[in-house]
Formats: sequence, structure tokens, C-alpha cells
Amino acid sequence: MPYKLVGADGRSYLSDMPGLLGGHRRLKGYGRLDCRSARQWIARGHYTRHRVFFADETTAIAAGYRPCARCLPDRYALWRKDRAQWAKTSLAAPQSPST
Repeated sequence: MPYKLVGADGRSYLSDMPGLLGGHRRLKGYGRLDCRSARQWIARGHYTRHRVFFADETTAIAAGYRPCARCLPDRYALWRKDRAQWAKTSLAAPQSPST
């Protein structure tokens, strides 16, 4: 069964592999699939219409998304401190979503 993911260019494509990260298309944020905040919004009947998935963090960043403040607080703090530098550093040395 193919999975619908978002690529670095922001366009959707089909993949045989599921995404490792989820995101919100309108808010331009990404996070872990087990993110408590995302799960709460989904349970309330929101969010799913704008839900997107990424193969990895590098792709999410390249597509213009920012890390989630709740499930990736360290990554979010770096992004908030210096957005332009963070993106350059993150794209040069990708990290796993759990860091």
C-alpha cells in the first residue's frame, strides 16, 4: 500500500515506506508521530484535514516546516533562537527526530 508523503519541494508523492514524521500543512510544523499535541487535536476532530507526512527531518526542513515545540522542544528552541542559521545547520547535519 503506497503512503502519501511530502517531498523537499513541498509536493506530495507516493512512497512504499511510511513517513517518520507528521506535520500540519497550514501551520508548517512537523513533529514525531506520537506527539501528544497532535494526538489531542486529532482526537478532537481537527488537524487531520491538514496532516502531512515526511520521510525524514531533512525533508521537512527543506519543505519549509519548523519543529514542534511540544515533542521536539530542543529542536524548536534552536529554530526559534536563529531560524536562518538553524535551517542551514540542520540541513547540513541531519539528526534523528528523537534528538
